[in-house]
Amino acid sequence: MQFFLAITALTSVLLAAALWRRYAALRRESHIRHAEFPRGLFEKLKAKHPHLTTKDCQLVAHGLRQFFLAHLKSGRKSVSMPSQVVDDLWHEFILYTRNYQVFCHSAFGRFLHHSPAAILGSDRQRNEGLRRCWWYACKEENINPRSATRLPLLFALDAKLNIPNGFRYVPDCSGVQRAGDPGHGAAATYCGGDFASDAVDGGTDGFADGSSSGSDGGDGGGDGCGGGGCGGGD
Repeated sequence: MQFFLAITALTSVLLAAALWRRYAALRRESHIRHAEFPRGLFEKLKAKHPHLTTKDCQLVAHGLRQFFLAHLKSGRKSVSMPSQVVDDLWHEFILYTRNYQVFCHSAFGRFLHHSPAAILGSDRQRNEGLRRCWWYACKEENINPRSATRLPLLFALDAKLNIPNGFRYVPDCSGVQRAGDPGHGAAATYCGGDFASDAVDGGTDGFADGSSSGSDGGDGGGDGCGGGGCGGGD
């Protein structure tokens, strides 16, 4: 009888802990989706990109939330930033130091360090973060990350808003000029399909790694701090 009671008590404790972790994850996700950004943040972005409208800035803010959600839902693992304009907004947000600190505490339970915008290349850690970001951004919009027919917002914004020196992606690079092709210049195009391929660096680390663990944005899974910090490096 005592053994049965002990098992029941242990089961209740484990269930309560699981429910609490789930509640905490949902609370963090809700904060990322709905928290207000600091007053004046869009004006800072417009100063750097004068052609952007307020509606454009709202799209960029949505892209930044998508990036933050990718970090949370990966179990707070390292993610890399794929958009120059979203990176610019993130950087301006960080300069509101108190606001950003409070946001990070509510969203992640720790400070999320800045990682500069990047593309798939020779840095395997950044490649891993980009693949992870692609996976969760696609999942957020019900896109198949293995065979995308459209881009998630975060990967589409630079081209959509005509950002100078931005990163321009297409879902499928068949028939388009690829980054690294001779003479591609400023018109470099990057392919969403590359995130599922091992042709870039010999592996697909980061791609779909959250499908088995940490995918609920758990409150304790994954330290998310590799290299230069929780965001994947400065």
